[in-house]
Amino acid sequence: MATLNVFDSDGKKVGTYDVDPADFAPRISQRLLHDVVVMYQANRRQGSARTKNRGEVRGTTRKMYRQKGTGNARAGSRRSGVRRGGGHIFAVRPRDFRSAMPRKAVKLATRMAIAAKIRDEQVVLVDALTFHEPKTQRMAGILKALSCDAQRLLVATAEHDPNVYKSARNLPSVSVAPACDLNALDVLTAGRLLVTRQAMDALKARANGTTRRKES
Repeated sequence: MATLNVFDSDGKKVGTYDVDPADFAPRISQRLLHDVVVMYQANRRQGSARTKNRGEVRGTTRKMYRQKGTGNARAGSRRSGVRRGGGHIFAVRPRDFRSAMPRKAVKLATRMAIAAKIRDEQVVLVDALTFHEPKTQRMAGILKALSCDAQRLLVATAEHDPNVYKSARNLPSVSVAPACDLNALDVLTAGRLLVTRQAMDALKARANGTTRRKES
């Protein structure tokens, strides 16, 4: 069981929050986390790289010089892959790098990533993030008060909040996502997680619901 301090937007402690990493995942599998992260990274690859082979580069196909009598090694055309400006011997072609894993495994990896952040004390709990309008300066002040402005940060809200998102989108190394959209790659990439109390309640409810379904 871990006890997290709850702070307000001014960085003052206003309470505590009890959470057990085992509620999210009884154990943390490094292999599963690795496989899911590789899947996410592969799915983000554009796969549009393309190079020309010797039949596609511009130039004559005439033999550069006669086969014998010059003292040089025999040579073909300037399009040969061993010459500058020639085609690629093993030309790269556009390809699809996408891969897939079972949905249950992907969701379990997300819960494992959150459990790992809680265990490593990399979760900061804030009572609420309320913005009546987008204010980047105010968001920067909140992050500074919470000592979350020195590393890559992922802000988790209970639901999609346009004002919070717009207030943080111009801050370097800060991303915002609702609790239902968190994934293992984003959680593990972030140095710290800034989670609202309502978002943590939502994450716990989703994890407990999954645990109960497994037990039944």
